[in-house]
Amino acid sequence: MGKFLRFIGILFMGLTSALILLSGVGTTCVALDATQYEGMEAIAQYQWLYIIYVLAFVAFGIMGIRATIALVRGKENAYRDSIIVLVLSLVIGIIHMATSRALREGGSSMPLDFIVYAVAFTLIIFLLFGVPKIKQMVGFEDGESNGKTAAGGMTAIVMGMLFLSVQMWAGPTHIFDGVNLADAFHSQMMIGGGILFVVGLGMFVYAALNSATVSEALPQESSLSA
Repeated sequence: MGKFLRFIGILFMGLTSALILLSGVGTTCVALDATQYEGMEAIAQYQWLYIIYVLAFVAFGIMGIRATIALVRGKENAYRDSIIVLVLSLVIGIIHMATSRALREGGSSMPLDFIVYAVAFTLIIFLLFGVPKIKQMVGFEDGESNGKTAAGGMTAIVMGMLFLSVQMWAGPTHIFDGVNLADAFHSQMMIGGGILFVVGLGMFVYAALNSATVSEALPQESSLSA
């Protein structure tokens, strides 16, 4: 049960961090020049605020990815750092969402709403992991393990797929004047997503091979003991 909970925790933290980072990057276009997008002209008066949102979410996304790596490696304070990232992202996300609903035509704040809900959901999971008995069972900071490596690999693979497909799943809410702004950083997303996918696949294969090696060694040790 502990391995399963660790897998879920690492997976959700990684995916949420990727969404936070993508949200920061995705807000860049509006933050730099909101006047060119219909229904967002009022945001131009608060350009400085939206630039802060961009910088904050990019920073939180990077911090979240760093925290995810720390969870995979079983580093000290990895759980605490994850909680800090999630709380900060949720607070800024709610403020950002309220601002967008007040300024955007129609009172819309999509697709930010989905990001905020994802952060809230992951935070709830991690707060539950803070319950003493569950925390001991999960063992985020008990050092490296093959299960954590597999979880990290799967997380990197899914994060890579998010980056590679962002123009598809984020496209419906980012089309202005027939242009899909979710594909504005096409090359960067393809390179970043490709790297994440390859690294994740490598970690997953390593964990599988290591698990097979351990399994083969166990019968030999048993025979020697007999």
